[in-house]
Amino acid sequence: MEDRSHKVLLALVMLFLFAVIVLQYVCPGTECQLLRLRALSPAAADDPYRAEDETPSRFVPRFNFSDDDLLRRVDFNIKGDDLIVFLHIQKTGGTTFGRHLVRNIQLEQPCECRAGQKKCTCHRPGKRETWLFSRFSTGWSCGLHADWTELTNCVPSVVDSKKEVRLRPSRSWCTGQVLPSRSSAHLGSKNAACGEVPSSSSCIISPSSTGRNFYYITILRDPVSRYLSEWRHVQRGATWKASLHVCDGRSPTTEELPSCYTGDDWSGCSLQEFMDCPYNLANNRQVRMLSDLSLVGCYNLSVMPEEQRNKVLLDSAKENLKRMAFFGLTEFQRKTQYLFEKTFSMNFISPFTQYNSTRASSVEIDKQTQQRIEALNFLDMELYDYAKDLFLQRYQYMRQKEHQEARRKRQEQRKILRAKQVHLREQGENSS
Repeated sequence: MEDRSHKVLLALVMLFLFAVIVLQYVCPGTECQLLRLRALSPAAADDPYRAEDETPSRFVPRFNFSDDDLLRRVDFNIKGDDLIVFLHIQKTGGTTFGRHLVRNIQLEQPCECRAGQKKCTCHRPGKRETWLFSRFSTGWSCGLHADWTELTNCVPSVVDSKKEVRLRPSRSWCTGQVLPSRSSAHLGSKNAACGEVPSSSSCIISPSSTGRNFYYITILRDPVSRYLSEWRHVQRGATWKASLHVCDGRSPTTEELPSCYTGDDWSGCSLQEFMDCPYNLANNRQVRMLSDLSLVGCYNLSVMPEEQRNKVLLDSAKENLKRMAFFGLTEFQRKTQYLFEKTFSMNFISPFTQYNSTRASSVEIDKQTQQRIEALNFLDMELYDYAKDLFLQRYQYMRQKEHQEARRKRQEQRKILRAKQVHLREQGENSS
């Protein structure tokens, strides 16, 4: 009887040792145990992108977007001829985001930023040409704070003037690529190089094309906060006189775009004076910056009735924004970082910081003043609602895709683990 108990004990010890060997073979070290501990810990359920902004606990979409509208994973070729073009709208946090682009991205060949110099050198690996068209890489090459109308007409000629002529016929004036294949559709503009097509059409780049692809990106901000921030900036002496406002090949005349002030600048102006100027470009600036101004006769207000002009501008801004490769929102810094990383497969070194205390937030206004600002920026208000809904839907969609991919990988790993266990069990049975 004692002999039998010894045999049972020996069998249990051997079984334990066999299990340890199997575990070490399938998952060496403490990796598996750590993964299980992380999964069981309360922190695992936390979303790293939660609560750093004012995201509603349960986001309810208002607009219907297709999967193509929501999925943003572009095939950006930094070693080729592709270019990221940053459309920098005033007082949207574009300066901070622009610095992230040149100082905070993990690259094979990082941008060279020297102390005391605003611009950085962002060369492609092994080449002496830039992959980024922005204030902090190429400067204001198309004019100070160039808008969508200016950039889509200016950027290709500025960049291609430094390249061989052979690249010019096959270039693409497109705002984004939403499919992983390099032969996929690129999103076109009214002046697409592949032909005169409406903004809702697409330019097709053939697999053999050696042309350059332009990926337009921008940052938007809550219209009231942005407007107050611009007023404070103007109050300190900013004028943006160097802005060209080129449309259909020319800048507007003084009759088409009168000035709000008579001196060198508008420093010291009150908020009331800022709001009272009917020619103030701060009004609905984001819509104007993102729309195709040539559709409404540029700055000539007599081309069409005001109501029709507003509708055309807003529809154009929405369409261009939706078809851009990427856009972020100032109020959602971490989500902006996440979507950029997923879109371009480029990771930032350090996380974005959400600054809720700004110069605009320090301005106290009464309800009547806020309503006046909203009325002056009614197009921007509608655009921002649209942009915020699309942005949060994209974030939700990409997170779901990420969870599905993680679940698929876990299922594959479990299949591999089961197959190894069966194989080891069969080996054990054969040897015994």
